[in-house]
Amino acid sequence: MHNPHNRVALITGAARGIGAASAAALLADGWRVVFSGRDVAALQAAIARAAVEAAAHGPIHERAIAVQADVTDEASVAALFDTTLGHFGRVDLLFNNAGLFAPKGLLEDIEFAAWKQVVDTNLNGVFLCTQHAFRVMKSQSPRGGRIINNGSISAHAPRPHSSAYTATKHAVTGLTKSASLDGRQYNIAVGQIDIGNAATDMTTAFTQGVVQADGSTKVEPVMEVSHVAQAVVYMANLPLSANVLHMTVMATNMPFVGRG
Repeated sequence: MHNPHNRVALITGAARGIGAASAAALLADGWRVVFSGRDVAALQAAIARAAVEAAAHGPIHERAIAVQADVTDEASVAALFDTTLGHFGRVDLLFNNAGLFAPKGLLEDIEFAAWKQVVDTNLNGVFLCTQHAFRVMKSQSPRGGRIINNGSISAHAPRPHSSAYTATKHAVTGLTKSASLDGRQYNIAVGQIDIGNAATDMTTAFTQGVVQADGSTKVEPVMEVSHVAQAVVYMANLPLSANVLHMTVMATNMPFVGRG
Protein backbone atom coordinates (compact mmCIF):
# COMPACT_ATOMS: atom_id res chain seq x y z
CA MET A 1 0.00 0.00 0.00
CA HIS A 2 1.43 3.38 -1.02
CA ASN A 3 1.65 6.50 1.09
CA PRO A 4 -0.89 9.24 0.49
CA HIS A 5 0.03 11.66 -2.27
CA ASN A 6 -1.49 14.59 -4.07
CA ARG A 7 -2.34 12.85 -7.34
CA VAL A 8 -5.93 13.19 -8.43
CA ALA A 9 -8.01 10.60 -10.31
CA LEU A 10 -11.36 11.22 -12.00
CA ILE A 11 -13.44 8.10 -12.66
CA THR A 12 -16.59 8.14 -14.80
CA GLY A 13 -19.26 5.51 -14.20
CA ALA A 14 -17.95 5.14 -10.65
CA ALA A 15 -21.20 4.23 -8.88
CA ARG A 16 -20.87 0.48 -9.33
CA GLY A 17 -19.05 -2.30 -11.14
CA ILE A 18 -15.62 -1.70 -12.66
CA GLY A 19 -15.76 2.04 -12.03
CA ALA A 20 -16.55 1.72 -8.33
CA ALA A 21 -13.96 -1.03 -7.83
CA SER A 22 -11.26 0.96 -9.63
CA ALA A 23 -12.08 4.18 -7.78
CA ALA A 24 -11.94 2.32 -4.45
CA ALA A 25 -8.62 0.69 -5.33
CA LEU A 26 -7.11 4.05 -6.30
CA LEU A 27 -8.40 5.60 -3.10
CA ALA A 28 -6.84 2.78 -1.06
CA ASP A 29 -3.61 3.32 -2.98
CA GLY A 30 -3.39 6.92 -1.78
CA TRP A 31 -5.04 8.81 -4.64
CA ARG A 32 -7.56 11.59 -4.27
CA VAL A 33 -10.56 10.41 -6.24
CA VAL A 34 -13.56 11.96 -7.94
CA PHE A 35 -16.38 9.41 -8.16
CA SER A 36 -18.48 10.58 -11.11
CA GLY A 37 -21.79 9.35 -12.50
CA ARG A 38 -25.47 10.15 -12.91
CA ASP A 39 -26.72 8.80 -9.57
CA VAL A 40 -25.32 10.82 -6.65
CA ALA A 41 -26.78 8.50 -4.00
CA ALA A 42 -25.12 5.49 -5.64
CA LEU A 43 -21.82 7.40 -5.89
CA GLN A 44 -21.96 8.27 -2.20
CA ALA A 45 -22.70 4.63 -1.39
CA ALA A 46 -19.66 3.58 -3.44
CA ILE A 47 -17.49 6.02 -1.49
CA ALA A 48 -18.86 4.66 1.79
CA ARG A 49 -17.98 1.09 0.73
CA ALA A 50 -14.47 2.23 -0.21
CA ALA A 51 -13.94 4.11 3.04
CA VAL A 52 -12.91 1.10 5.12
CA GLU A 53 -9.95 0.13 2.92
CA ALA A 54 -8.90 3.74 2.35
CA ALA A 55 -9.18 4.92 5.96
CA ALA A 56 -5.48 4.34 6.64
CA HIS A 57 -4.66 7.32 4.44
CA GLY A 58 -6.74 9.81 6.38
CA PRO A 59 -10.31 11.14 6.51
CA ILE A 60 -12.28 9.93 3.52
CA HIS A 61 -14.11 13.23 3.06
CA GLU A 62 -10.81 14.94 2.31
CA ARG A 63 -9.83 12.55 -0.48
CA ALA A 64 -13.05 11.44 -2.21
CA ILE A 65 -15.97 13.38 -3.63
CA ALA A 66 -19.09 12.39 -5.55
CA VAL A 67 -19.90 14.53 -8.58
CA GLN A 68 -23.05 14.07 -10.63
CA ALA A 69 -22.32 14.24 -14.34
CA ASP A 70 -23.68 13.04 -17.68
CA VAL A 71 -20.81 12.26 -20.05
CA THR A 72 -23.10 12.66 -23.07
CA ASP A 73 -23.67 16.34 -22.23
CA GLU A 74 -20.86 18.80 -22.99
CA ALA A 75 -21.92 21.32 -20.33
CA SER A 76 -22.15 18.58 -17.71
CA VAL A 77 -18.64 17.35 -18.57
CA ALA A 78 -17.30 20.90 -18.35
CA ALA A 79 -18.92 21.29 -14.93
CA LEU A 80 -17.41 17.96 -13.82
CA PHE A 81 -13.90 19.14 -14.60
CA ASP A 82 -14.54 22.57 -13.09
CA THR A 83 -15.71 20.92 -9.85
CA THR A 84 -12.68 18.62 -9.82
CA LEU A 85 -10.30 21.53 -10.28
CA GLY A 86 -12.11 23.60 -7.70
CA HIS A 87 -11.85 20.82 -5.12
CA PHE A 88 -8.48 19.23 -5.86
CA GLY A 89 -6.69 21.71 -8.14
CA ARG A 90 -5.60 19.33 -10.91
CA VAL A 91 -6.29 16.07 -12.76
CA ASP A 92 -3.54 13.45 -12.95
CA LEU A 93 -5.66 10.52 -14.11
CA LEU A 94 -8.89 10.18 -16.07
CA PHE A 95 -10.45 6.72 -16.29
CA ASN A 96 -13.08 6.84 -19.05
CA ASN A 97 -15.19 3.99 -17.72
CA ALA A 98 -18.83 5.02 -18.24
CA GLY A 99 -20.55 2.84 -20.83
CA LEU A 100 -23.65 0.96 -21.94
CA PHE A 101 -24.08 -2.63 -23.16
CA ALA A 102 -27.51 -2.09 -24.74
CA PRO A 103 -29.15 -2.41 -27.16
CA LYS A 104 -28.88 -6.09 -27.93
CA GLY A 105 -30.70 -7.53 -30.91
CA LEU A 106 -30.64 -8.07 -34.62
CA LEU A 107 -28.87 -5.24 -36.40
CA GLU A 108 -31.86 -4.65 -38.67
CA ASP A 109 -34.19 -4.26 -35.68
CA ILE A 110 -32.20 -1.76 -33.61
CA GLU A 111 -33.91 1.60 -33.34
CA PHE A 112 -31.75 4.56 -34.24
CA ALA A 113 -32.49 6.27 -30.90
CA ALA A 114 -31.11 3.23 -29.07
CA TRP A 115 -28.02 3.16 -31.34
CA LYS A 116 -27.44 6.86 -30.72
CA GLN A 117 -27.70 6.45 -26.95
CA VAL A 118 -24.88 3.91 -26.99
CA VAL A 119 -22.73 6.04 -29.31
CA ASP A 120 -23.34 9.13 -27.18
CA THR A 121 -22.24 7.34 -24.00
CA ASN A 122 -19.53 4.94 -25.15
CA LEU A 123 -17.84 7.13 -27.75
CA ASN A 124 -18.93 10.76 -27.50
CA GLY A 125 -18.63 10.62 -23.72
CA VAL A 126 -15.06 9.35 -23.98
CA PHE A 127 -14.25 12.08 -26.48
CA LEU A 128 -15.73 14.88 -24.36
CA CYS A 129 -13.96 13.77 -21.18
CA THR A 130 -10.68 13.24 -23.04
CA GLN A 131 -10.96 16.68 -24.64
CA HIS A 132 -11.46 18.38 -21.28
CA ALA A 133 -8.69 16.30 -19.69
CA PHE A 134 -6.29 17.40 -22.43
CA ARG A 135 -7.13 21.05 -21.80
CA VAL A 136 -6.49 20.65 -18.08
CA MET A 137 -3.43 18.41 -18.27
CA LYS A 138 -1.55 20.51 -20.83
CA SER A 139 -2.03 23.70 -18.80
CA GLN A 140 -1.48 22.49 -15.22
CA SER A 141 1.86 22.48 -13.42
CA PRO A 142 3.54 20.08 -13.43
CA ARG A 143 2.16 19.49 -16.89
CA GLY A 144 0.73 16.18 -18.10
CA GLY A 145 -1.29 13.27 -16.85
CA ARG A 146 -2.70 9.90 -17.84
CA ILE A 147 -5.93 8.82 -19.51
CA ILE A 148 -7.15 5.22 -19.43
CA ASN A 149 -10.05 4.23 -21.67
CA ASN A 150 -12.25 1.26 -20.87
CA GLY A 151 -12.31 -0.67 -24.12
CA SER A 152 -13.60 -4.22 -24.16
CA ILE A 153 -12.92 -7.65 -25.58
CA SER A 154 -15.51 -6.40 -28.09
CA ALA A 155 -12.91 -3.92 -29.30
CA HIS A 156 -11.30 -7.01 -30.91
CA ALA A 157 -14.15 -9.49 -31.52
CA PRO A 158 -17.93 -8.98 -31.30
CA ARG A 159 -20.55 -11.00 -29.54
CA PRO A 160 -23.67 -11.87 -31.53
CA HIS A 161 -26.29 -9.12 -31.74
CA SER A 162 -24.06 -6.37 -30.33
CA SER A 163 -23.46 -4.07 -33.29
CA ALA A 164 -23.80 -0.76 -31.44
CA TYR A 165 -21.63 -1.74 -28.49
CA THR A 166 -18.99 -3.37 -30.69
CA ALA A 167 -18.83 -0.42 -33.09
CA THR A 168 -18.26 2.04 -30.25
CA LYS A 169 -15.56 -0.06 -28.64
CA HIS A 170 -13.69 -0.35 -31.93
CA ALA A 171 -13.98 3.43 -32.23
CA VAL A 172 -12.62 3.91 -28.72
CA THR A 173 -9.50 1.99 -29.78
CA GLY A 174 -8.98 4.46 -32.62
CA LEU A 175 -9.49 7.38 -30.25
CA THR A 176 -7.03 5.87 -27.77
CA LYS A 177 -4.33 5.62 -30.42
CA SER A 178 -4.98 9.10 -31.78
CA ALA A 179 -5.04 10.69 -28.32
CA SER A 180 -1.88 8.79 -27.38
CA LEU A 181 -0.13 10.32 -30.37
CA ASP A 182 -1.50 13.82 -29.82
CA GLY A 183 -0.73 13.73 -26.11
CA ARG A 184 2.99 13.09 -26.46
CA GLN A 185 3.99 16.74 -26.72
CA TYR A 186 2.06 17.56 -23.53
CA ASN A 187 3.35 14.65 -21.41
CA ILE A 188 -0.08 13.04 -21.55
CA ALA A 189 -0.04 9.23 -21.67
CA VAL A 190 -3.15 7.55 -23.08
CA GLY A 191 -3.87 3.84 -22.89
CA GLN A 192 -6.73 1.36 -23.01
CA ILE A 193 -7.77 -1.58 -20.88
CA ASP A 194 -9.84 -4.25 -22.64
CA ILE A 195 -11.85 -6.25 -20.14
CA GLY A 196 -13.45 -9.64 -20.59
CA ASN A 197 -16.08 -11.14 -18.26
CA ALA A 198 -15.47 -9.24 -15.03
CA ALA A 199 -18.10 -10.24 -12.48
CA THR A 200 -20.41 -7.22 -12.15
CA ASP A 201 -24.14 -6.60 -12.28
CA MET A 202 -23.81 -6.16 -16.04
CA THR A 203 -22.36 -9.66 -16.53
CA THR A 204 -24.64 -11.68 -14.26
CA ALA A 205 -26.16 -13.33 -17.34
CA PHE A 206 -22.79 -14.85 -18.25
CA THR A 207 -23.12 -17.33 -15.39
CA GLN A 208 -26.61 -18.29 -16.62
CA GLY A 209 -25.77 -18.74 -20.29
CA VAL A 210 -24.76 -16.47 -23.16
CA VAL A 211 -25.51 -16.78 -26.87
CA GLN A 212 -22.42 -17.90 -28.81
CA ALA A 213 -21.41 -17.30 -32.41
CA ASP A 214 -22.74 -20.72 -33.45
CA GLY A 215 -26.17 -19.95 -31.99
CA SER A 216 -25.76 -22.12 -28.91
CA THR A 217 -26.09 -20.84 -25.36
CA LYS A 218 -23.27 -21.53 -22.93
CA VAL A 219 -22.24 -20.51 -19.44
CA GLU A 220 -19.04 -18.44 -19.50
CA PRO A 221 -16.37 -18.10 -16.81
CA VAL A 222 -16.04 -14.76 -15.04
CA MET A 223 -13.29 -13.16 -12.93
CA GLU A 224 -13.40 -10.98 -9.84
CA VAL A 225 -13.70 -7.30 -10.63
CA SER A 226 -10.88 -6.60 -8.16
CA HIS A 227 -8.40 -7.96 -10.74
CA VAL A 228 -9.48 -5.24 -13.17
CA ALA A 229 -9.19 -2.61 -10.45
CA GLN A 230 -5.64 -3.65 -9.65
CA ALA A 231 -4.74 -3.52 -13.35
CA VAL A 232 -6.05 0.04 -13.48
CA VAL A 233 -3.96 0.94 -10.42
CA TYR A 234 -0.88 -0.54 -12.09
CA MET A 235 -1.43 1.50 -15.24
CA ALA A 236 -2.16 4.63 -13.20
CA ASN A 237 1.03 4.38 -11.16
CA LEU A 238 3.42 4.14 -14.07
CA PRO A 239 5.66 7.18 -14.58
CA LEU A 240 4.50 9.32 -17.49
CA SER A 241 7.63 8.24 -19.36
CA ALA A 242 6.04 4.77 -19.64
CA ASN A 243 2.65 3.77 -21.01
CA VAL A 244 0.50 0.67 -21.38
CA LEU A 245 -1.09 1.41 -24.74
CA HIS A 246 -3.29 -1.72 -24.60
CA MET A 247 -3.90 -4.22 -21.83
CA THR A 248 -6.31 -7.16 -21.97
CA VAL A 249 -7.60 -8.50 -18.66
CA MET A 250 -9.98 -11.41 -19.03
CA ALA A 251 -11.35 -14.53 -17.43
CA THR A 252 -8.78 -17.11 -18.50
CA ASN A 253 -11.22 -19.62 -19.95
CA MET A 254 -13.70 -17.29 -21.60
CA PRO A 255 -14.33 -17.99 -25.31
CA PHE A 256 -12.16 -15.29 -26.86
CA VAL A 257 -8.91 -16.83 -28.08
CA GLY A 258 -9.31 -19.65 -30.58
CA ARG A 259 -12.55 -21.00 -32.01
CA GLY A 260 -14.55 -21.63 -28.83
